[in-house]
Amino acid sequence: MKKIFRLGIDIGGTFTDFTLYDELNKKIKIEKVLTNSIAPEKGVFDGIEKLSVNTPHLYEHLTEIIHATTLITNVILERKGDKTAFLTTAGFKDILEMRREVRYDIYDMFIKFPKPLVSRELRFGIEERVLSSGRILKPLVKSEIEKVAFNLKKNGIKALAVGYLHSYKNNKHEIETRKIIKQIFPNLPISLSHEVVAEAKEYERFSTTTIDAYVKSIAEKYLDKLITGLQEKGFDKKLYVMLSNGGTSTVDTAKKVPIQMVESGPAAGVEAACFFGKLLDRKNLLSFDMGGTTAKLCIIENGTASKAKNFEVDRMHRFKSGSGIPVTIPVYDLLEIGAGGGSIAKLNDLNLFQVGPESSSSYPGPACYALGGKLPTVTDSDLVLGYIDPDNFLGGDMTLMKENAEKAIKEYIAK
Repeated sequence: MKKIFRLGIDIGGTFTDFTLYDELNKKIKIEKVLTNSIAPEKGVFDGIEKLSVNTPHLYEHLTEIIHATTLITNVILERKGDKTAFLTTAGFKDILEMRREVRYDIYDMFIKFPKPLVSRELRFGIEERVLSSGRILKPLVKSEIEKVAFNLKKNGIKALAVGYLHSYKNNKHEIETRKIIKQIFPNLPISLSHEVVAEAKEYERFSTTTIDAYVKSIAEKYLDKLITGLQEKGFDKKLYVMLSNGGTSTVDTAKKVPIQMVESGPAAGVEAACFFGKLLDRKNLLSFDMGGTTAKLCIIENGTASKAKNFEVDRMHRFKSGSGIPVTIPVYDLLEIGAGGGSIAKLNDLNLFQVGPESSSSYPGPACYALGGKLPTVTDSDLVLGYIDPDNFLGGDMTLMKENAEKAIKEYIAK
């Protein structure tokens, strides 16, 4: 009888996890490898190879692969996306910085806001105007867009977000803009606000669109390499990508609007928590998912995880609502903090402890990995406190160096 397997893959900032389900024998096999931060797809292939040791010709027996990841979230938190420009209606280019024009905590003397992903000199106001009814008040001028396109090329822009007022009512100007720019800059990834968030509230729409552009080429390149590599190794079935709302999509859909993947990994964790909650007949739960770079929490009430239409990434100030960058997509209502196993500990401006959002990732990793990392992380502290067995990490596949962890904590924190 032909073997039938389904494979779940979750790529985090530090580790890539695998769950292989044997549909005939109803058995599960798990595997874990260090994430390759430069080429994440290589970690996928390494993990499948390890699973293949006891399952020859595994690629040919896989019926489907479902893939979740926090890579997109980590790119935003660590500000490692592409150099992005933003085109909007003249007079509105500072919306990304003005935000909602309110202080989210009126009495906080130390209030902080995240810096926009697009700096002011890379935001351009275009002389066009569409009214809230959808009627065009001021038409788009082709020569102005062409001038901006050459400017983008000159500045080494790698991605572009376009968000005009009321484009959710009439998207003609956004489509025309993309067409003109593509003639001059054909390979430039472009995100249009009406395709990303087709609704009112310009700050949230512009913010979501800039994030989509910021991560677009990174997501595209990664998914292309992943699907090509899998096909070369004999996998000819479907690869599905987990979305932030707990559903799945094809690779093509995920590439078109990668912002939908921003909470991919955490959404998979919430789905799993709901599933096991039902098995245990526990209807009210707190889902907690700690990775290498971030930790995510979600409330499950009466067996159902709460969902939201808006959420924030990269909260800057004491995890307060309003201190992050808003994203308008269907998503589980998650609280996300930059405190994972690889999150780096340091002293802040007030000489108080702070963890994250910077992460040591898989390479150079926490000091105890002995892969070149020198800075103290949460994993190093867990090891020193005795929460982790240094000789049985990853089931004994990886030995941790406790003396390295102690040295890092003494050198950068304790002194």
